[in-house]
Amino acid sequence: MNRVLIADHKKIFMAIVDLVMPKLGESIMEATILKWHKQPGDVVGMDETVLEIATDKVDSEVPSTAAGVMAEILFNVNDIVPVGAVIARIKTGAEEKATSYNYTPPPKEQETKHREHEATVAEVVSSHQTTNYKPPTTNGSGNRFYSPLVLNIAASEGVSMSELENIPGTGNEGRVTKKDILQYVSERRSGARNRESGIRSQNEMAIPVSRIEQQAYQQPTTSNQQLPTTYTGNVEIIEMDRMRKLIAEHMVRSKHTSPHVTSFVEADVTNLVMWRDKVKKDFEKREGTKITFTPLFIEAIVRCIKKFPLVNCSLDGDKIIIKKDINMGMATALPSGNLIVPVIRNADQLNLVGLTKQVNALADNARNNKLRPEDTQGGTFTLTNVGTFGSLMGTPIINQPQVAILAVGAIKKRPVVIETPAGDSIAIRHMMYLSMSYDHRIVDGSLGATFLTAVAKELENFDGDREY
Repeated sequence: MNRVLIADHKKIFMAIVDLVMPKLGESIMEATILKWHKQPGDVVGMDETVLEIATDKVDSEVPSTAAGVMAEILFNVNDIVPVGAVIARIKTGAEEKATSYNYTPPPKEQETKHREHEATVAEVVSSHQTTNYKPPTTNGSGNRFYSPLVLNIAASEGVSMSELENIPGTGNEGRVTKKDILQYVSERRSGARNRESGIRSQNEMAIPVSRIEQQAYQQPTTSNQQLPTTYTGNVEIIEMDRMRKLIAEHMVRSKHTSPHVTSFVEADVTNLVMWRDKVKKDFEKREGTKITFTPLFIEAIVRCIKKFPLVNCSLDGDKIIIKKDINMGMATALPSGNLIVPVIRNADQLNLVGLTKQVNALADNARNNKLRPEDTQGGTFTLTNVGTFGSLMGTPIINQPQVAILAVGAIKKRPVVIETPAGDSIAIRHMMYLSMSYDHRIVDGSLGATFLTAVAKELENFDGDREY
């Protein structure tokens, strides 16, 4: 797109370059603007940082894709912007000076329409990137447009086309957005909305008197008319930060998406504990980093994933996508109390030293807010260590779109029965509980329990004489 700009009484042909919200990972569809480093009229260099953005994974800087002068900023700080949307425009040209351009904000009505158009385009683009793409369609008697994302959600949740056509849309020209379809699914599950087919159960038809009175006498209200919630007693109100809101949204969505089942097992990890105690000083001196239990756990999990590849997959509609790469996510607590899951890519191709260095580097970067967007993408299985904070066991929530997450508890010394050829005896052993939550749509109880038991056996049979 070219525009003509007159500056210093001379005609200078300038090119306007669109700066778009970058694609930060296959599962990320939007980002929040944290800070603008450049304002309209400022000189911008190639690859110079223009703004800071944040996703539910990491914070990141967005560099300029061209050298020139900042012409327009289309979104404000704290705005949530879809991937692919134009967020700013840069005017390029060697003859241009920063003072030769006077920025005039677009009329509010035009700016609003422009943002709605960009959001519509971005949703189609991002859903094409993250799902098996289906061409947009106007199925049914109406002429409504449905993005591939909305159609995929409708298919996975069993929403018929007739139902879809009757969902009120809040998007541009009444378009059904992702938020609309998810809200409809949530209401339908809670029984607040009947299916389009008109089939109602006896319980659904029996409307309580209080509800009838409410429908008859209560005046419709808007969100602006809602009274603020009041709290009694001695309370302190803390607003959720951005990351905590995103974590909460993902946890709820995961529980709505996957029917969770959790299996438990305990393991005698005495050999593993004693081996680590024996080698940890020499390991740190030789490799320059400390060896923790986490790489040892990951090593055992990777071996078992190779035997049971179905736990290393994702679900797309009625298709099971088995991942050939084993990318291990490891849940890491941040100083703020929030949680992030950096990913060790191709963990099956690393030896114990390589795993240890990857674990420590990612954990340090996470705590120091130095993770890159790609450091949290592409995970196929997740490990969380609830024992770090003293918990014996936990029931973790699946990190979508994965189908399983394994938790290890605290290692405790306990008296246990030891079976020997000479008979049973009681000994003090290092014991640990393992638990795994899995998506029952794909992983049945037999597979889940068998896999978890296999991991426990790997840890119990740890070779105390091995080299690292």
